[in-house]
Amino acid sequence: MDADAVTGPPDGMLDAREELTPMLRQYFECCADYEDALLLFQNGDFYQTYCEAAEETARRCELTLTRREDSTGTYPMAGIPVDDAATYVERLLDAGYRVAIAEQVEPPEAASGLVDRAVTQVVTPGTVVDDELLGTGTTNYVAAVVRAGTTRAVAAVDASTGDCLVTSVEDDARLLAELDRLAPAELLVGPDATVDHEALTVEPMVTDHEAAEMDEAAATERLEAYVASPESVVASAAERRACGVVLAYAEWTQGDDGPLSYVTRIRRYDPREALALDATAIRSLELFENRGAGASETLFSVVDETACALGRRALDGWLRRPLVDRERIEARHAAVAELATEALTRETIREALCEVYDLERLAGRVSRGRANARDLRSLAATLDAVPAVVDALDDAEAPRLRDLRERIDPLDDVRDLIERAIHPDPPVEVTEGGVIREGFDDELDDLRATEREGREWVADLEARERERTGIGSLSVGHNQVHGYYIEVTDPNLDRVPEDYTRRQTLKNAERFYTPELKRREDEILGAAERADALEYERFREVREAVAAETDRLQALADALAELDALASLATVAVDRDYVRPTFHDGGIEIEAGRHPVVEATQERFVPNEAALPPGSVTLVTGPNMSGKSTYMRQVALIVVLAQAGGFVPADAARLPVVDRVFTRVGASDDIAGGQSTFMREMAELTEILHEATADSLILLDEVGRGTSTADGRAIARAAAEFIHDEVGATALFATHYHDLTELADERERVRNLHFAADREDGERDAAGSSADGPEVTFLHRVAEGPASSSYGVEVARMAGVPEPVVERARALVEEGADGTTNGHDGGIQVTLSGVGGAPVADEGGKTDGTHGGADATVDPAVVADLRDVDLATTTPIEALNLLADLQSRVEEP
Repeated sequence: MDADAVTGPPDGMLDAREELTPMLRQYFECCADYEDALLLFQNGDFYQTYCEAAEETARRCELTLTRREDSTGTYPMAGIPVDDAATYVERLLDAGYRVAIAEQVEPPEAASGLVDRAVTQVVTPGTVVDDELLGTGTTNYVAAVVRAGTTRAVAAVDASTGDCLVTSVEDDARLLAELDRLAPAELLVGPDATVDHEALTVEPMVTDHEAAEMDEAAATERLEAYVASPESVVASAAERRACGVVLAYAEWTQGDDGPLSYVTRIRRYDPREALALDATAIRSLELFENRGAGASETLFSVVDETACALGRRALDGWLRRPLVDRERIEARHAAVAELATEALTRETIREALCEVYDLERLAGRVSRGRANARDLRSLAATLDAVPAVVDALDDAEAPRLRDLRERIDPLDDVRDLIERAIHPDPPVEVTEGGVIREGFDDELDDLRATEREGREWVADLEARERERTGIGSLSVGHNQVHGYYIEVTDPNLDRVPEDYTRRQTLKNAERFYTPELKRREDEILGAAERADALEYERFREVREAVAAETDRLQALADALAELDALASLATVAVDRDYVRPTFHDGGIEIEAGRHPVVEATQERFVPNEAALPPGSVTLVTGPNMSGKSTYMRQVALIVVLAQAGGFVPADAARLPVVDRVFTRVGASDDIAGGQSTFMREMAELTEILHEATADSLILLDEVGRGTSTADGRAIARAAAEFIHDEVGATALFATHYHDLTELADERERVRNLHFAADREDGERDAAGSSADGPEVTFLHRVAEGPASSSYGVEVARMAGVPEPVVERARALVEEGADGTTNGHDGGIQVTLSGVGGAPVADEGGKTDGTHGGADATVDPAVVADLRDVDLATTTPIEALNLLADLQSRVEEP
């Protein structure tokens, strides 16, 4: 964003700053202090923008642009209602702007001249703290990257919860993988730490920092305000620098001159302590985002039965970072097993957790001094639910549940304070009374009693004065300008008593007051004003007392979040008939495994076995639509879910602990990045072959299909051999290159599986077809051995390709199967008899004279193009276009 162009004044206005009105001068001085943000300037009930900033705000927020005229001249302005600011701020953030909010920091009535204003908060995509701008149960990180030698340090802070994470990695690939896991909304980078952020699955706002802002001494000093010994928490200088940068930025955006008191959990983690899932794996396994028709159906959506936002955030983190420590995994499984078995305990816990608000964000608002009375009541309601959770865990046997039982602090003192102090149904505004409960403070009660008695006296005044004066239409009222008054209409003025003093003359009436009414008015207003001020003071004292317990609140939030995530996994296990996996040092052994997402969206799902010995390369063949990709993904998802701590969709599962899941499943062009589909495919394959270990799980789907058949087949075979011979990882390799299945005869740990299909004539998985073509039914069931056909033509027919195209394609395949050509998927030579009658040229340009025909000879390029076509992966429209092109190229002139 060109901030000067957006927020600056019209040309020449700043040069004559002394001629600006005081308010405009104040506005542009704030703009100068926050040059990289769009400034919202409070003026009463609106946040105003002026000049070019107003034009931009009006355009982005669809506001009416008005014009203001003063001694400076005429210029545009646009206003945003203070009460509905979140809606418009969100639009500005989505458009890529930072938003600085300058608020009135003194009451207008207390100002001597211009109301004092100051920027109290800078809202950026990564430092949003308002619930209206945040998703429920989500994290929202701003991350900083620092490079020191070969080390890349990453630190991230969620400004809404105070969660702070830090780690370091050794290369750019791991850096991108870690950033994809964190999915920051904003990324801070210095001149020594460039990041290819366009390669991330998320699209963070990128903020550049000067090298001086990443100074180690300054960073260490800042960290000392958060932890007593920074070196004991954050080991390396690079990590301390990253922490210092991100914390300084968070402080600046929140308008704090010192440390953020609610950032009490600076936690260093080692990426190697989690199953590594890079962006490609997260995307292709559809853990959190589904790019298909059912875009909401993901692994997370299937297993998310959490009762509160705390648990939802925890479960998200578990799936992003599945464990690799077998003991910790099995501890989660034991807790899930007990909650699954003990239905009453589970449902009691879930029912109680449904009453829990987002305790982490509440604690953050309380600590920042931005919580209102309703926030404190929400906090009390959350604490009200805790005793039921504790009681439900009294008889827990699983070690993890017993540990949680000990960690759950009911915070009875905090709950009792809020219950005694805060009104059960307080107003949103905390400065206008009605917040503090009666009986909490004697002085406040006395003031409220005085105010109440005065108002009761005034309420009875009208009846008394009517009786005393005999004026039946006499009324008593009040307004903000003149205070309390007695109103008498003009026809009755001759009956006004002598002790009435005229206060205001109206068109048809006069307003009066009496000495006693004036005394009572001063008494009421004085008591009300002192009571409001004292009530606000008491509210702040209560809020500060609660803020002092931030550490305890956050510890409680952690415990409730973990318990909710465990209960969610137990609920899913019961509702969806998942089983507890076991771990061993062997291979992947799954009985009747199911794809968790596909199963949840289809009425009928065919389970399949998976017996993958350690270090085996399993070649999976069979027709498109038969279930190969689903099968491979379900194996990976079962592994991920098991290591996250969940039960899995199967009859039984014995698994190894996997260190990383790699996927090469599908690809698309990256035109802007200058990469074709094939180039992206090779880039992903390169990472797999370099990074995989013997403890990894690899999924490869149709490697080599983006180039010529010969090249693609060669690359696929070489990759399979390398994984088997050099890497030793367990791999599932789906392919239509059927000759790759011969590797099973050449390599010890290569095996073949295929997906079967039934034909109309009763034959199963046989080559050839009847004249009318077979009716094929895909069984979606895996079987030993290779497939003998890909049924590409049958799939085309099922997809609706016009019958003439299907018949012609079938004829071409049959001609290739009768011995005149190679009937396998690659290297096919076919006759084009009937299409122009032209003889076909072989690879050397010679023709096969046995087929005769017209005088024209087919261009070898036509044969080459036809040879490279993979019918099994060609869409109907592509097949039609291809056939039309080939026909036009072989027809007679």
